[in-house]
Amino acid sequence: GKDRIIFATKEDHETPSSAELVADDPDDPYEEQGLILPNGDINWNCPCLGGMASGPCGEQFKSAFSCFHYSTEEIKGSDCVDQFRAMQECMQKYPDLYPQEDENEEKEKLSKDLEATPMEASAAKEEKGSS
Repeated sequence: GKDRIIFATKEDHETPSSAELVADDPDDPYEEQGLILPNGDINWNCPCLGGMASGPCGEQFKSAFSCFHYSTEEIKGSDCVDQFRAMQECMQKYPDLYPQEDENEEKEKLSKDLEATPMEASAAKEEKGSS
């Protein structure tokens, strides 16, 4: 199996550890530096991704996220529909790992978003007109 059981004796615990602590390297790109590294690359090891880049749909996630990050389209990411669709299809194969929102909750959220959008749009027009 994947697990290995190791028994430690009293003597094992009495011996001082020989492990050496190494100072963190501030230039290590895998340390927690946020989602985007100083050179503009995506930090796939960022805890903010919640392990999405390493799960069973990791490659699809990386493809979609990379496409969005580097997108130069007028509507950012509009050229990434195929990659996001592939990621979504993969995630649907693993509902335990990638729980989907209840369809009713999605519909309610969508209708609330749609209701809010026209108000925001008209408020933005009023702001532009008053300047």
